[in-house]
Amino acid sequence: MLRIITQQVDVKAELQRICDRTQDEQVLHKEATVREVLQAVKRQGDKAVLHYTSEFDHQLLKAEELRVTGSELDVAYQQVSQELLGAIQLACRQIEAFHRQRVPKSWVQFGDDDVVLGKRYTPVDRAGLYIPGGRAAYPSTVLMNAIPAKVAGVPRVVMVTPPRNEKTIHAAVLVAAQEAGVQEIYRVGGAQAIAALAYGTETIPKVDIITGPGNIYVTLAKKLVYGTVGIDALAGPSEVLIIADEGANPVHVATDLLAQAEHHPLAAAILLTTDPALAKNVQLSVERQLVDHPRRIDTEKAIAHNGLIVVVESLETAIKLSNEFAPEHLELEVKDPWAILPNIRNAGAIFLGYSTPEAVGYYLAGPNHNLPTSGAARYASPLGVETFLKHSSIIQYSQVALNKVAGAIDTLATAEGLPSHADSVRRRVQQDEGNL
Repeated sequence: MLRIITQQVDVKAELQRICDRTQDEQVLHKEATVREVLQAVKRQGDKAVLHYTSEFDHQLLKAEELRVTGSELDVAYQQVSQELLGAIQLACRQIEAFHRQRVPKSWVQFGDDDVVLGKRYTPVDRAGLYIPGGRAAYPSTVLMNAIPAKVAGVPRVVMVTPPRNEKTIHAAVLVAAQEAGVQEIYRVGGAQAIAALAYGTETIPKVDIITGPGNIYVTLAKKLVYGTVGIDALAGPSEVLIIADEGANPVHVATDLLAQAEHHPLAAAILLTTDPALAKNVQLSVERQLVDHPRRIDTEKAIAHNGLIVVVESLETAIKLSNEFAPEHLELEVKDPWAILPNIRNAGAIFLGYSTPEAVGYYLAGPNHNLPTSGAARYASPLGVETFLKHSSIIQYSQVALNKVAGAIDTLATAEGLPSHADSVRRRVQQDEGNL
């Protein structure tokens, strides 16, 4: 049952417990397994990838079967309904339109004495997208990772995803990849997929950055290969925190809590409300909706262990608790969400008003649904075009400008004990003076 607690209980401690829910004692054991997989793939390439795909995913593949063929991509279109294809295409348009507004522009500024300063943005050469499988098919995750990469101008986008039974990949995932502009797809998942992208194999290319969520083994693998390649984030199980007043519909709030809980047994679903009656009605509605829920077992586990309703004395208290928790998804189901928005400091995505469920953002509003979890919204941001870009500083000094700052550079370099730094300026200044 979804618990209701009041502020007499140590609410902060309970929220911290939920935030720390992924830190189990088995992590060190799992990390040792991941290290073994990474080293094997680094040394043995495809051979290790195929071995671990057999061991972990129970799929016997040959090296030539790793890459999805063109005929498989064509057949996928025949296996999805026109309704689903239309929804995928609509989501593509919405997501692309949003991300095109966020492309940083290179710039230069011209100062006194012919000093030129600026930034130049360039995309990475190769991006690797990890698309999870297992519990469900995630065409939306394909779109949210692939479209920003394409908008950023990444020349080569590579996608990996675990094979299902009979070595297949869900048709909706393959269609979404093609609609988003991805043609290079490999049927491999888990830590071995991350290793293949990080180090390269005979079949799978080495990339510059890896994005996309996955299970604990995928997350640990991304953590361990960081530095060899870039990564987007270390994603944990999904979470939602809802701040609601007496005007919120309890059935809608309950459904929104379940929408996160159904993702995974470790998903978190939290309601902070000023209305005790709403709290009780939401609790009852959750129980009713769980009765015939298609994903009841996993959803009940999430609700039982990481679900919570807190009755608070004011919206100010709710906001304070929310900022400390820093949720992945924050719904403001209150009469005037814009009035309290300025006080929200930490959240991956913020959904305003009674008519904006998280599912709108998850599928096609446009902003990315790859968001910081487990409190990372205190310092991290959603995946976006910027994830696939790097910037270089542009600096040009004229001789006149260099002459003016030479003394300060000499002083700083001498203070740091770096004589050649000082000489690199001093000799240019002396050369210039000799030409006068």
